[in-house]
Amino acid sequence: MSASTIRPEEALIYAMVIASAADTDMSEKELRLIGRLVQTLPAFANFDPESLSRVAGDCAALLDDDEGLDRVVDMIARALPPRMRETAYALACETVAVDGTAHQEELRLLEILRHQLDVERLVAAAIERGIAARYRAL
Repeated sequence: MSASTIRPEEALIYAMVIASAADTDMSEKELRLIGRLVQTLPAFANFDPESLSRVAGDCAALLDDDEGLDRVVDMIARALPPRMRETAYALACETVAVDGTAHQEELRLLEILRHQLDVERLVAAAIERGIAARYRAL
């Protein structure tokens, strides 16, 4: 598989990795969440969880290039069928939300991802609102 071609499951992982890396701090909470989601979500039923570290590392290595983020976001969009693009956006939002605070860099990344994945603004707002409610503390 070439460096510019990834499987849909890998694209979903890439979306979570770039969301985690957006603020330059991949927290332990974010990494545990990614692992848990890969273990439990139906979207990953055909994915070997043992490959998670390799896939995340491949994504992180791509981000080291000057145009790495643009390249990764493009790879995500090309790898996903249209019906899975909202899922990718939701997973990225959940990764941002798990820490309890969304930093400006993370919000900008979500905006870039939403545009590249062509997620409608109202759909994105619904996803964001639902995830915010899910992670709201008492």
